[in-house]
Amino acid sequence: MRNVAAARYTRRMLLIAAVYVAGIVLASMVIDPGAPLGLLGIGLALIPGAAMLAAIGAIGRFVAELPDEYLRMLEVRKIIVATGVTLAITSVWGLLELYSDSLPRLPVFYVFPIWCAGLFVGQLVNRFAFGGDDTGGCP
Repeated sequence: MRNVAAARYTRRMLLIAAVYVAGIVLASMVIDPGAPLGLLGIGLALIPGAAMLAAIGAIGRFVAELPDEYLRMLEVRKIIVATGVTLAITSVWGLLELYSDSLPRLPVFYVFPIWCAGLFVGQLVNRFAFGGDDTGGCP
Protein backbone atom coordinates (compact mmCIF):
# COMPACT_ATOMS: atom_id res chain seq x y z
CA MET A 1 0.00 0.00 0.00
CA ARG A 2 1.38 3.40 -0.99
CA ASN A 3 1.66 6.01 1.73
CA VAL A 4 0.27 9.17 0.10
CA ALA A 5 1.28 11.35 3.07
CA ALA A 6 4.89 10.18 2.77
CA ALA A 7 4.93 10.89 -0.97
CA ARG A 8 3.63 14.43 -0.38
CA TYR A 9 6.13 14.94 2.42
CA THR A 10 9.01 13.79 0.20
CA ARG A 11 8.01 16.21 -2.58
CA ARG A 12 7.71 19.08 -0.13
CA MET A 13 11.03 18.34 1.54
CA LEU A 14 12.88 18.01 -1.77
CA LEU A 15 11.70 21.48 -2.77
CA ILE A 16 12.49 22.89 0.68
CA ALA A 17 15.96 21.30 0.66
CA ALA A 18 16.66 22.79 -2.78
CA VAL A 19 15.65 26.26 -1.56
CA TYR A 20 17.75 25.81 1.59
CA VAL A 21 20.89 24.74 -0.28
CA ALA A 22 20.44 27.42 -2.94
CA GLY A 23 19.96 30.04 -0.21
CA ILE A 24 23.12 28.94 1.62
CA VAL A 25 25.16 28.92 -1.60
CA LEU A 26 23.83 32.29 -2.76
CA ALA A 27 24.31 33.94 0.63
CA SER A 28 27.82 32.51 0.92
CA MET A 29 28.74 33.85 -2.52
CA VAL A 30 27.25 37.34 -2.06
CA ILE A 31 27.67 38.20 1.62
CA ASP A 32 31.11 39.35 2.74
CA PRO A 33 31.59 37.95 6.27
CA GLY A 34 33.76 40.92 7.26
CA ALA A 35 31.39 43.62 6.06
CA PRO A 36 28.36 45.01 7.90
CA LEU A 37 25.17 43.17 7.05
CA GLY A 38 22.93 45.31 4.83
CA LEU A 39 19.37 44.75 3.68
CA LEU A 40 20.48 42.51 0.79
CA GLY A 41 22.54 40.39 3.15
CA ILE A 42 19.72 40.11 5.64
CA GLY A 43 17.31 39.10 2.88
CA LEU A 44 19.70 36.48 1.52
CA ALA A 45 20.43 35.12 4.99
CA LEU A 46 16.70 34.77 5.66
CA ILE A 47 16.17 32.48 2.64
CA PRO A 48 17.64 29.35 4.30
CA GLY A 49 15.99 30.41 7.55
CA ALA A 50 12.61 30.47 5.86
CA ALA A 51 13.38 27.04 4.38
CA MET A 52 14.08 25.70 7.89
CA LEU A 53 10.72 27.01 9.07
CA ALA A 54 9.07 25.43 6.04
CA ALA A 55 10.77 22.11 6.87
CA ILE A 56 9.41 22.21 10.42
CA GLY A 57 5.97 22.99 9.00
CA ALA A 58 6.27 20.15 6.48
CA ILE A 59 7.11 17.71 9.27
CA GLY A 60 4.10 18.87 11.27
CA ARG A 61 1.87 18.62 8.22
CA PHE A 62 3.20 15.12 7.51
CA VAL A 63 2.29 13.98 11.02
CA ALA A 64 -1.18 15.49 10.67
CA GLU A 65 -1.73 13.85 7.26
CA LEU A 66 -0.68 10.36 8.32
CA PRO A 67 -3.81 8.21 8.18
CA ASP A 68 -2.45 5.52 10.48
CA GLU A 69 -2.32 6.38 14.17
CA TYR A 70 0.50 3.90 14.84
CA LEU A 71 2.73 5.52 12.20
CA ARG A 72 1.74 8.93 13.57
CA MET A 73 2.83 7.82 17.06
CA LEU A 74 6.19 6.66 15.68
CA GLU A 75 6.74 10.05 14.02
CA VAL A 76 5.78 11.95 17.17
CA ARG A 77 8.16 9.79 19.18
CA LYS A 78 10.96 10.60 16.69
CA ILE A 79 10.23 14.30 17.08
CA ILE A 80 10.29 14.03 20.89
CA VAL A 81 13.59 12.12 20.83
CA ALA A 82 15.07 14.65 18.39
CA THR A 83 14.03 17.50 20.66
CA GLY A 84 15.54 15.76 23.69
CA VAL A 85 18.80 15.07 21.85
CA THR A 86 18.99 18.70 20.73
CA LEU A 87 18.27 20.07 24.20
CA ALA A 88 20.80 17.72 25.77
CA ILE A 89 23.62 18.54 23.34
CA THR A 90 23.06 22.29 23.23
CA SER A 91 22.48 22.63 26.99
CA VAL A 92 25.53 20.60 27.99
CA TRP A 93 27.73 22.31 25.40
CA GLY A 94 26.40 25.70 26.51
CA LEU A 95 27.34 24.96 30.11
CA LEU A 96 30.79 23.84 29.01
CA GLU A 97 31.14 27.07 27.01
CA LEU A 98 30.03 29.07 30.03
CA TYR A 99 32.77 27.69 32.25
CA SER A 100 35.59 27.31 29.72
CA ASP A 101 37.33 29.80 27.49
CA SER A 102 39.18 27.07 25.61
CA LEU A 103 36.17 25.39 23.99
CA PRO A 104 34.97 26.50 20.57
CA ARG A 105 31.58 28.17 20.56
CA LEU A 106 28.65 26.29 19.04
CA PRO A 107 26.97 28.61 16.54
CA VAL A 108 23.18 28.68 16.86
CA PHE A 109 23.09 27.74 13.16
CA TYR A 110 23.87 24.14 14.17
CA VAL A 111 20.81 23.66 16.39
CA PHE A 112 18.51 22.70 13.51
CA PRO A 113 20.97 20.23 11.93
CA ILE A 114 21.46 18.68 15.38
CA TRP A 115 17.68 18.32 15.65
CA CYS A 116 17.54 16.70 12.22
CA ALA A 117 20.25 14.24 13.29
CA GLY A 118 18.11 13.64 16.38
CA LEU A 119 15.29 12.49 14.08
CA PHE A 120 17.61 9.71 12.93
CA VAL A 121 18.32 8.82 16.57
CA GLY A 122 14.56 8.79 17.13
CA GLN A 123 14.13 6.38 14.24
CA LEU A 124 16.74 4.10 15.82
CA VAL A 125 14.91 4.35 19.15
CA ASN A 126 11.65 3.40 17.43
CA ARG A 127 13.23 0.45 15.70
CA PHE A 128 15.48 -0.99 18.39
CA ALA A 129 14.12 0.16 21.75
CA PHE A 130 10.43 -0.24 20.99
CA GLY A 131 10.48 -2.67 18.07
CA GLY A 132 8.54 -0.23 15.93
CA ASP A 133 8.59 -0.98 12.23
CA ASP A 134 8.19 2.34 10.47
CA THR A 135 8.22 0.83 7.01
CA GLY A 136 5.12 2.79 6.08
CA GLY A 137 7.20 5.25 4.07
CA CYS A 138 7.85 7.58 6.97
CA PRO A 139 10.90 9.81 6.70
